[in-house]
Amino acid sequence: MNAHSRYWFRAGYFDDIPQRGAIRVQHGQLRIAVFRTVNDDVFALEDKCPHKGGPLSAGIVHNNCVTCPLHNWDISLETGEALGADDGRTSKFKVKLDDGVVMLCIEEPVHLTTL
Repeated sequence: MNAHSRYWFRAGYFDDIPQRGAIRVQHGQLRIAVFRTVNDDVFALEDKCPHKGGPLSAGIVHNNCVTCPLHNWDISLETGEALGADDGRTSKFKVKLDDGVVMLCIEEPVHLTTL
């Protein structure tokens, strides 16, 4: 039987994320891009374009999406889905703000055994 363990970790400060930009957070082997829109909404995606693995954290943020700097794919910040004619998805993470601190939710698989 498989289950998931969820926990929140501190990704940084809201004020450190540029408007219409991103910061990159390393969590073990996982690279996560934390984005801030012009309206100060915060989203988090795996820092990996579904097309060729480009660094989404280096992309341009606009209209609740990010444009990959390698091949101009637009990725929804809300869903992680490629937009338009492109097809693919990157992982998204839950985000919450706690007194100016950005917290991300990570889910890890946990293997459970039964007796």
